[in-house]
Formats: sequence, structure tokens, C-alpha cells
Amino acid sequence: MAAVQFNPNTLVRNNQYNLGYICTQLQCELGRGDKVALRWIAPATLEKVDFTFRQLEKATNQMANALQEIGYKEGDIIFTFLPKIPMQFIAVLGTLKLKAIAACLFSNFGDEALLDRLQEAKAVITKQSLLRKLQPILDKLPSIRHILVVDAPKHQNEKILSLPSLLEKASDQFVVPPTSEKTPSILHFTSGSTGKSKGVQHVHGSILSQADSFCEVFQPRDNDLYWCTADLGWVTGTSYGVIAPWSQGTTQVHYGGAYNPQDWLTVLEREKINVWYTAPTALRMLMREEDAFFQKFGLSALRHIYSVGEPLNPEILAWSRRVLKRDIYDTWFQTETGSIMIANRPGLPIKPGSMGKPLSTITAAILGDDGKHLPANQCGNLCLQPGWPSMFITYRQYEDIYREKFRYGYYFSGDIAQRDEDGYYWFLGRSDDVINTTGHLVSPFEVESSLLEVEEVAESGVIGAPDDILFEKVVAFVVLKKSVKWSPELELKLRLHVTNRIAAIAAPQEILIVDSLPKTKSGKIMRRILKAQYLGQDAGDLSTMEM
Repeated sequence: MAAVQFNPNTLVRNNQYNLGYICTQLQCELGRGDKVALRWIAPATLEKVDFTFRQLEKATNQMANALQEIGYKEGDIIFTFLPKIPMQFIAVLGTLKLKAIAACLFSNFGDEALLDRLQEAKAVITKQSLLRKLQPILDKLPSIRHILVVDAPKHQNEKILSLPSLLEKASDQFVVPPTSEKTPSILHFTSGSTGKSKGVQHVHGSILSQADSFCEVFQPRDNDLYWCTADLGWVTGTSYGVIAPWSQGTTQVHYGGAYNPQDWLTVLEREKINVWYTAPTALRMLMREEDAFFQKFGLSALRHIYSVGEPLNPEILAWSRRVLKRDIYDTWFQTETGSIMIANRPGLPIKPGSMGKPLSTITAAILGDDGKHLPANQCGNLCLQPGWPSMFITYRQYEDIYREKFRYGYYFSGDIAQRDEDGYYWFLGRSDDVINTTGHLVSPFEVESSLLEVEEVAESGVIGAPDDILFEKVVAFVVLKKSVKWSPELELKLRLHVTNRIAAIAAPQEILIVDSLPKTKSGKIMRRILKAQYLGQDAGDLSTMEM
């Protein structure tokens, strides 16, 4: 069976770029109404529930109508703060049909992370078990008009409403308003090396890049079952766990639980997954299982495996070839790019450890800081020529930082890489201090600030260090206040505080107690020196360090 071919004329009709419309109503108009769109598999029990494209169309229409009935409109930012449950997908697409902006939060976020990201929120869709995280900070978020609770049987008050009660009264018919390619759509957040998280704003026209890249890289067939393991709080989860596959009428499987090797392999075997998109961290965790574990599962239906979020180590590819009898195709993109830019894919020979080559619609380059093109095998800034449809349009409230990303006619990604003589790209690291742990970017500044809130801590410095499982782990250097003694209880207190303030992924894997931190003469922590000391490397130029 031939792979699905991208056809922009089928995807966009009468200049209607609305992502919610394309992923549901258009699929029904194309004759796919009775085809399964979403197969949701419950954690622990592995029970499954199917939603056809027609059911998804009606449910998202009800969501759009319910939101409109209580006053939401184009441009309002509506957040989901949910685990991976069917209602999350319905909420996102219903929000987009209304031309409101959809934003998804990781369900393990703490109060500080929530406060940073919810400053412009008009509504939050959540469940009762997560409501307790929101209630203590609501008085600091005056823009929020409603909290819509997905499992509340009745309204709690004028602000905290029962979403089922609203949906029950809402019509399953909705006329999606005309939506141009420049209309804001999905909002994601990323952390920088300093300061607060930045809102990365995408537009409905992103569909052209997302659908095109899905066809070029994943090469889906009409009857494929596709599984993307990413949470919707991550750009992969929206671009390739919602938009791209449903725009092509592909049936998606979504498992509602966390990583569990037995459950994951059961899902792959039982559902006969054809195309699987996951992260190197998950694959490294699978590598810890005995080879005999995998022999219990029949994976004959599994045609392709892809990875994203961090570089794919050559040893993972070698393991997969030996144990799973499959290649793994690594892909590279960012929250800002909105879709895959560089990738390995079927038909392109794999160079283990390489990012692959740019997609056919993408022009990439390795540039020096002065904008000059660098020769093959020389490290420099990984840059992209602007103009692809899924390119972000701004950092909300940080327009100056957005403009700084574009220089010399290129987008500077912040990644350092090199290109070999065959045109393959190789990731070397970040140009800033951002930590890539389990595919998530963690700001050292945020972790340092959180640690400083603990009364026993005088100073803190945070770095990312190589880790066999996580790719990078969070390592904290802590200076304690005088008379404070280090103890296991204090170590646990620090980790829990970071978990509650930011997220579990930001909690330090290792905490080192030091007498002082290296700083510049202006008082800035020199993280590169901390990292060099930790790794036993030469610290380099110390001329700007205070003595």
C-alpha cells in the first residue's frame, strides 16, 4: 500500500485554515466520518474507547458552543490543565474552532510554573484532583474568568463551573468561522537560560508544515495505526499527536498512563501499531529490560519507529536493530519551529548519531556568530531560513527577544551543530544553559530561584550534566546559610520544593553542597565553570571571574 501524499488543495478549501475544522469536519466531508480517529487506552486496565471522526466532530462542536455560550471568543487564551484523557483533545479542537487560542499545561506543574504561564489565561479546563493546585493562586491571576472542571457534576460557584453541565446543554452543530492562515492558534511555553518562561505563539497556517512533514517523514498509509507518546503540553503532542495525523485522516492510539514497559509493549502488540513516535529517554529505559522481555511480544505490524526531543544515541539505534529488528529515525525540531525541520526518514540512509537532513521544504545552514556560512565539519549556529508555515510569530510579551532570534536573514535556533560533507547535520549542544532532561527544556534560572526560596539556602547554581537515561540531569550546587547542617531531610525538602514550585522534571537529580559559587565580577553565576568542575574539565578563560 502506497504512503499518503500531502495535498494542500485537499487540506485547505476556500481559504479555511482552521485546525479544528480540518481535523474533524473536513475528515467527515472526505468520507472518513465512520473511521476511528482516536483510540484511547486507559492506564492499568488497558481498556480502550474509540472515537470516530464524526463523534470527534460533534464533541468538539459542543465544546465550541459551550465556550461561546459563557462568553469566550476569538483571541481568548483557554488552557487545559489535564492528564492525557479524551476530553483534552476535545477541548483543544473545540477551542480552535472558536478561533480562541489553545494552550496545554503539563499536569505535574507546580504553582510557580502555573503562575508564570497563566498570566494571560481567560479560562482553565481541569479536573477536580488538579483544582487544588489552582485555587491557592487564583487571586494572583485576575484575567481568569472561569475554571471549567471536567469531572464536576455541578457548578461550584460563578467562577468554578461544571464542564459536563455546560456540554449537556450545548448543540453538536457549530459553524466554524472563516479562519486565515495568520490567525493565532496554539500557544506553547519554553524556558530560557534566564528569566521566566516565554509563550511561543503559533498560527492556524501551521497545518501546511505539519501535514507536509508528517507525510514526508512518517510516510503513513491509509489504514495505519499511529502512536505518539508525547503529552499535549509539549509541542510534539499537539503538532504530531493531534494536528498532523488527524489532518491526514490517520487513526491515533493514545495511552493515558506514564511509562510502563509491560503496558507499552502490550499496546504496540495488541493494537498492531504501524508507526510509533517516542523519545530517546523512553527508549533508553526500554534498553534496561532483558532481551528476553521483548521476545514475548509480536511486533510484526510495527513498520517504523521515530524519536524526538533530544539526540538519539548511536547505541540506542544499535540496540533497536539487534532487539526490535527496526531502525529508529531521529527527528529535530523546536517549540518555535512548530514542525519537523531536520530528520532521518525511510529512503535516507542513517548515519548513527546524526540528526539527518533538512526536509525538502526547509533550508538549513551552519553560521558563525557573524552570519557567515561555515564549511563542512565546522561547528556553529544551527540556523534555518524563515518562511515555513509553522514558524512561530512571536514570544508573547517578549517581542524584543523574538526579534533577536532572526539575524542575517536566518532564524538562529540556539543549538550548536555541524554539517558533514554529505549534508547530514550533527547536534553538538545548546548555545545557552538550558537543560534538556527527558526531552523537556528546564531553565537553570528557574531552579536556582526556587532553591533560593528555601530558608536554609544562601546561594544556588544549577547545570545540566550528561546522564545515561535522562540525556541530561539537573545538578544543583548549593551554599547553605551559616549554622545550617546538611541532612537527608534537607535534601528531600529541596527536591520537593522544586517539584511543587516548577515540576518534577526540574527537581535536581544531584545536590552538591559547596562553600561558594564561581561568579563574574558583576555577580553573575558562571555555570560553565560549575559544569567544567563537575565533569573534571578545563574551565577555560577565568579573566571575568571575581577573585
